[in-house]
Amino acid sequence: MKFLKIFSRKKEEPWITEEERIAIIEKSSKQVSRGVFYSTIIIITSFLPVFMLTGQEGKLFSPLAYTKTFIMLVDALLVVTLAPVLISFFMKGKFKDDHANPVNRILEKVYEPVIRWCIKWRKTTIGINIAALAISVPLIISLGSEFMPPLDEQSILFMPVTLPDISNAEAKRILQVQDKIIHSVPEVDKVLGKAGRANTATDNSPISMIETIIMLKPKSEWRPGITKKDIVNELDAKLQIPGVVNGWTQPIINRINMLATGIRTDVGVKVYGQNLDSIYVIEERVKAALESVRGVKDLYAEPITGGKYLVVDIKRNEIGRYGLTVDDINMMVESAIGGTPVSKTIEGRQRFSINVRLSQDYRNSLDQLKRIPISTPALGTVPLSAVADFRFEDGPPMINSENAMLRGAVLFNVRDRDLGSTVQEAIDKLNQELTGLPNGYYIEWSGQYENLIRSKRTLTLIAPIVLIIIFLSLYFAFHSIREAFFSLITVPFALIGGAYMIYFYGVHLSVAVAVGFIALFGIAVETGVVMVIYLNDAMRQLVDLKGNSRETISMNDLKEYVIAGAAKRLRPKLMTVSVALFGLVPVLWATGVGSDVMQPIVLPMIGGVLTSSTHILLVTPLIFLMTKEYELRKFGKLEIHEVKH
Repeated sequence: MKFLKIFSRKKEEPWITEEERIAIIEKSSKQVSRGVFYSTIIIITSFLPVFMLTGQEGKLFSPLAYTKTFIMLVDALLVVTLAPVLISFFMKGKFKDDHANPVNRILEKVYEPVIRWCIKWRKTTIGINIAALAISVPLIISLGSEFMPPLDEQSILFMPVTLPDISNAEAKRILQVQDKIIHSVPEVDKVLGKAGRANTATDNSPISMIETIIMLKPKSEWRPGITKKDIVNELDAKLQIPGVVNGWTQPIINRINMLATGIRTDVGVKVYGQNLDSIYVIEERVKAALESVRGVKDLYAEPITGGKYLVVDIKRNEIGRYGLTVDDINMMVESAIGGTPVSKTIEGRQRFSINVRLSQDYRNSLDQLKRIPISTPALGTVPLSAVADFRFEDGPPMINSENAMLRGAVLFNVRDRDLGSTVQEAIDKLNQELTGLPNGYYIEWSGQYENLIRSKRTLTLIAPIVLIIIFLSLYFAFHSIREAFFSLITVPFALIGGAYMIYFYGVHLSVAVAVGFIALFGIAVETGVVMVIYLNDAMRQLVDLKGNSRETISMNDLKEYVIAGAAKRLRPKLMTVSVALFGLVPVLWATGVGSDVMQPIVLPMIGGVLTSSTHILLVTPLIFLMTKEYELRKFGKLEIHEVKH
């Protein structure tokens, strides 16, 4: 019988009707959907500067901006469409008050005394925030600047430059000596050196420029406490060869720099003019001025002179007497020294050209060249010296031109210092010492510094426009300039944590750091929007209960409802912050290729999320309360902003 009673029990009546449940869900969705929608739009808008970046920085960060934008667009659509529908499906049964949740009770128990203290000691609270903001500004100013964080490619490119008239045999000998010395360092795994150039348009290396790729062992096999910078310094100290100027960089970034700017080092000072000798004089003056600048390494002036040329002066009277022409002599010299293609050999799918020329013993000796026999139509065979004179002459080893002008360059890398301050000091030094340039001659800074200036100019131009768009979006969300200001004011306070994080981690300001701050601003504004929504909701509840008049609303009532609005839905607010932090912290701890670029992005985001969230939870309610007290005293009523969908 008991068994039958159990199954015969009547179904309990729902505590509310289905229409009432849907109405509650609809009202709750309308309460937050508009704010969340505009917050999403703000995050998308904050990434506009990334879309405006060009060159290397644009290629690197535009995929991140596109990915985040598309995700947030879909998110904005789902917030106002799918999310309420899913809530109506899954949120059934009795609704519990937030205070019934033990996590909420613990959070409110900790939060309420703190917010009450902040409201009681208003000047102290605001003063602490302003002081923290004021301290962060000099921290940011004191930071160095660079174009991009130095990406560890787990390899080193050694690019020494020898004298321009070096022979093939000497270049080979230097290359062998360097490879042997490099391989003696325990952290070096493989060494591959190359002298000369490939038959491609992207490789303009003369025989005097040696390229050696150094592959390093995994970091677990390195000596304890040693870094990549220590390895480079050790190698540089061991490879001090007379007549050779060392240069250290990385393979990928070197190729990017050479193709984008024509400069193979971090920074280059291009010297333009109409005369090679005058350009070389200016180069030497620039080099002498830069030698004393701290951080300038691998300083090298491109040689304008020093090349050796074999000049063949044809004796026109003699060739006429022998029945020869100028082309006959030129063809003989070209064939003897440069070679003449006579045939091709086919080996499978490969084809090799066959060139015929004199052996190296004859080509390396001027006396042997003079004795080259040449056939004449009338007088038989005569030595080449009978119809031509040979002499050596100095000249430019390579002629570079840009913008229809001859160009020289002074090249250097930056180590043990940030790029921006190093180049700025170098510019100031040159402005002092490099005066009185001839008419038609000028210098131009290039390399990574050129990219740094371009990215700074782009970000400086677009940042104010983005802030205006964000402010307008907030205004459309709240229909109030004051409420928009409350949400936007969190942006500068987000700088506090970001500035402290990048300062203590020793990171320089770069495009990657700027992208991190851009992403941070969107997150900070979103959290501020949610807080203002709930504070306005608390004011509406107060007005509904006691009316909108100074006679019915006391200052204590105003304070209590602001505290209740700030504590309301505290758990979701903290969950939003926690999700951002939990997603960023693993990137901070990441190692390997690419982590050097990702860390400068997440550092300002982690620090900024912490400080902006603290400001939103403690200072935003205080400022909101002070504003409402002012409205009540001056106008006799509260200005209530209904956030309608």
